Amino acid sequence: MRKNYFEKLVKYMKDVYHLERGLNKLSDGRVNPTYSTGQVILPVLVGFLLRIKSFNELNLMIKNHEFRQLFPRGTKLPQVDGSEIRLKS
Repeated sequence: MRKNYFEKLVKYMKDVYHLERGLNKLSDGRVNPTYSTGQVILPVLVGFLLRIKSFNELNLMIKNHEFRQLFPRGTKLPQVDGSEIRLKS
């Protein structure tokens, strides 16, 4: 059931809120980023909507390709383990 719910949620977000257009407009202060701001924010946003309890679980979902329908084929998603995403302090 979780997979079916996830697919319906993604389709709803794309159709009603035009999520891709909004995420493409986002920017931050990183110089030569490996991943666009939208690629970093979207998995975290969906994880929040699905009530994922930890970044470890979110990272596992990314590794299991559960977000593949959110991005074009061949797009590499950032990992949440800290080696890929670094926050400026």
